[in-house]
Amino acid sequence: MDAHFEWRDEYNIGVESIDRDHQRLFHIVNKLLHFQEEEKDSQWTCQEGIKYFKGHTLKHFADEEMYMSCVNYEGLEQHRQIHKSFRENTLPALEQELERTNYAPNAVEHFLGVCTGWLIGHTLTEDQAITKENASKWTGLLPGEELAALKKVIVQLVFDMFRLESQVVSDAYSGERFGSGVYYRLVYGGDQDARRQEIILVFEEKLLINTVGKILGFKTNKLDTMLINSARYTAKQFVGRVMEQFPSEECCELKEENLLSYDQFRTVFEHQKPQASLLFNTGGAGYFAYCVFAPHLLEEGVGVPIEMENAMEEVGEYLQNRARQEAEEKADPRPRILLVDDSMTVRESMRRLLSTDYQVAVAESGVAAIRAITLDRPDLVLLDYEMPVCDGKMTLELLRSEKNFADLRVVFLTGRGDPKAVQTLLALKPAGYLLKYLKPDEIKAKVDAFFEKWRTEG
Repeated sequence: MDAHFEWRDEYNIGVESIDRDHQRLFHIVNKLLHFQEEEKDSQWTCQEGIKYFKGHTLKHFADEEMYMSCVNYEGLEQHRQIHKSFRENTLPALEQELERTNYAPNAVEHFLGVCTGWLIGHTLTEDQAITKENASKWTGLLPGEELAALKKVIVQLVFDMFRLESQVVSDAYSGERFGSGVYYRLVYGGDQDARRQEIILVFEEKLLINTVGKILGFKTNKLDTMLINSARYTAKQFVGRVMEQFPSEECCELKEENLLSYDQFRTVFEHQKPQASLLFNTGGAGYFAYCVFAPHLLEEGVGVPIEMENAMEEVGEYLQNRARQEAEEKADPRPRILLVDDSMTVRESMRRLLSTDYQVAVAESGVAAIRAITLDRPDLVLLDYEMPVCDGKMTLELLRSEKNFADLRVVFLTGRGDPKAVQTLLALKPAGYLLKYLKPDEIKAKVDAFFEKWRTEG
């Protein structure tokens, strides 16, 4: 595993008791990793780790929640739910897995991976949000039990309606593209329009053909107006069935529906926080996503409202625009870059900088990058080395472990140019590295040079 976590001053949130516990947690996790690397007693290592985390979560979580309550932190309930889930669900499940497998190497790796992932993701990302230093995108999520129920309802409905077995690929889908997609937005509300619920369904094109198209007896593998309209009504019934399981007097009447372009869909994800964002795979039939956005958050004008009078015209125009955009993308000779960075500012600034000469897609995490690369392979990945949960090193290792991506060109993005940091980067054998603090024209020149070098090498 060869992992080690160094405490940095920027991890402090300014609350002495919490910061002290975080530093202690770093020390304990590093100790666990050290024992694993030395191939010492795995059973003892994991038992001690479980014991520590049980004690830590009881006291440290209580201290954190007390502090949040004292400062009237608005994310207290969400934080409390995360604490409860880790304490009551994650730790017991890990302990059971370790005991069931007699502390097999895979189970130990899983345990340590969860420990380190929780350390980075929760301690260094969510806790930073307490002092507003790093506002979390994943706040306001549905409670854990309700989210689990939503997944179960959707999986069952997909089977009931289409006889397809579906699995949750991610419960933190961030809007990355998968294949040729259709983006359908539904807006629900009651008499008081101040509170609304926005649901966006994303369908891979082939999934619509394999489900609604199959029912209609379609012989073609292309979308047309009839299939889209049939899919709209099927989707409305689907969402209606889901909402029946989670009744709300405030959000019951369909107020508006839109067909969105991918850019419009991405705009929603860049600016809004989802209550639930689930990505499903139905095996060979295709992918779909079910995204629920907090009431009354989305701006007006995301797409043209579809009414009875303009439905045929709007669907026809949507298909024409979609076909034109896909044709332009296929004919586009520009190389394709996937930009991976947890900072929206960095993503947007670099996307604007590079989009003149390159097709640029973005991902906000290592996990999202893996999904995006699996679904749509780019020519180059610009990968932030320092990200929470799944950092650049872990992401590159995952890519290199897959035969299909072993030769994928990956260039690290980093804010550190000191010799030691550079040596660490190069030891991972990326295609290169790029310093974030360079001037925009220097960054662009570096990217151009990478591609020129590869073209020359053939």
